[in-house]
Amino acid sequence: MNPMKSLACLGGAPAFPEKLHVGRPNVGNRERFLELVGEIFDRRWFSNNGECVREFERRMCALLGVRHCIPVCNATVGLEVAIRALGLRGEVIIPSFTFIATAHALQWQEITPIFCDVDPLTHNLDPARVEQLITPRTTGIIGVHLWGRACDTEALAAIAKRHSLRLLFDAAHAFGCSHHGTMIGNFGDAEVFSFHATKFMNTFEGGAIATNDDALAARIRLMINFGFSGLDNVIDIGTNGKMNEVCAAMGITGMENLEPFIATNLINFRAYEAELRGVPGLEFMPLPENERFNAQYVILEVDETRFGLSRDELLRVLHADNVLARRYFYPGCHRQQPYISLYPNTGQLLPETERLCTRVLALPTGTSIGAEEIDRVGSIIRTAHTRAAEIHQHFQSA
Repeated sequence: MNPMKSLACLGGAPAFPEKLHVGRPNVGNRERFLELVGEIFDRRWFSNNGECVREFERRMCALLGVRHCIPVCNATVGLEVAIRALGLRGEVIIPSFTFIATAHALQWQEITPIFCDVDPLTHNLDPARVEQLITPRTTGIIGVHLWGRACDTEALAAIAKRHSLRLLFDAAHAFGCSHHGTMIGNFGDAEVFSFHATKFMNTFEGGAIATNDDALAARIRLMINFGFSGLDNVIDIGTNGKMNEVCAAMGITGMENLEPFIATNLINFRAYEAELRGVPGLEFMPLPENERFNAQYVILEVDETRFGLSRDELLRVLHADNVLARRYFYPGCHRQQPYISLYPNTGQLLPETERLCTRVLALPTGTSIGAEEIDRVGSIIRTAHTRAAEIHQHFQSA
């Protein structure tokens, strides 16, 4: 018997007719979005800091309680601009357990990313390891608020102050989240959000740079508009990092639907917990207590010894039934190009990162799925555990 075939027909039910994706876009109120787009056409102002971009920024600043939250065309450009605006150079300490853009934003500007290990419980930068990596060439630290859970901002800020370093946060996962009651966006010198289509609140493609530093914000605004200060007056080097009006309209629509998006994510998260409670070898990243949290990621760690299958074997089972779970952030930035060629032995210094890269699994969530889909995903995973030996044997003989 082929266990993959039988798993696709649990209880006589067929495989999901449509694939369940991690990060399938949330849409919000389509009519409201189209209304805003109609107004854009009426104004005939499509880019260059139009009314929707300004309104989107006002709404973000109000939510986050920050002085500036500057919309940009995407979060990667946001990181690149923030890095340049902060004057980073030489070496900058970052986690390897993150999306590749965090590292590329530095390497693109000929700044060396120094990969640091993470805390096994939070999956965020380990401050003790950060301090060990500081050299005379170090100019900054970039923390990543992974899964929307804040870094140890206090410890990282103390290290940055002690060594006169700039502190930037990649907050791509963390829009709408708080840390000790303060909204993310208020920490370090600046924080960069992502509004890519896969994020729970999206602008089709986009991002934003949040800061409470007026001078830094002014420099960023120059840099995302080619360095223009007024008409025909370029006073600094820059690029084209602006957000357009249609993307901002999607952002406004998302802001107006933010709480329903988060409520759905929280319902889904708790449903997954209930479905998988007690399954040996599965550990959820828990919800943070007494904080605002967007819950846009449902993250499991899979312990092969106790569950009976490796994370990758479970992933194959899920994919066979059209459940497109994801392994984040496999295999780690340090094992991708150009970093694996430049620094081939870095993995020896990142034991927790190496471990997590083989264990972490993200399950589908968001407004495109509900209780029925989560129940069936839970059934697939529970059955995979109970039939682990049979499935493992099938994979070995395939």
